[in-house]
Amino acid sequence: MTLEAAAPPPPPGGAGSHHPAGPTAEEFTSVQHSSEFAELRRSHRSFAFPLTVAFLAWYLLYVLLSNYAGGFMGTRLFGNINVALVLGLGQFATTFLIAWLYSRHAATKLDPKASAIKALMEAGE
Repeated sequence: MTLEAAAPPPPPGGAGSHHPAGPTAEEFTSVQHSSEFAELRRSHRSFAFPLTVAFLAWYLLYVLLSNYAGGFMGTRLFGNINVALVLGLGQFATTFLIAWLYSRHAATKLDPKASAIKALMEAGE
């Protein structure tokens, strides 16, 4: 039984691509210091950091209430449903809401900026 090596795939952009082996380290560094990349980072951070802090505060509040406010958390709202269950399920709902919001933010704000930077790098500018 013999194994033959397959030919490597063609470089992205075809045979006439400016970077057949990919961008150099210097080009990556240059892009990293560009105003476009700084704007991309700023856009990501201005969305991700506040939501992360808010979610962690909300989670910590839930844990602290569970530990130190047992009477409040045990308050029945209706039937066997109490405050602790509603707030616990709220943690899951919040997680999915944040994931959906981030997905929307990335598609409308981050992806176009990242695509523009990628196009500049592939063009060798």
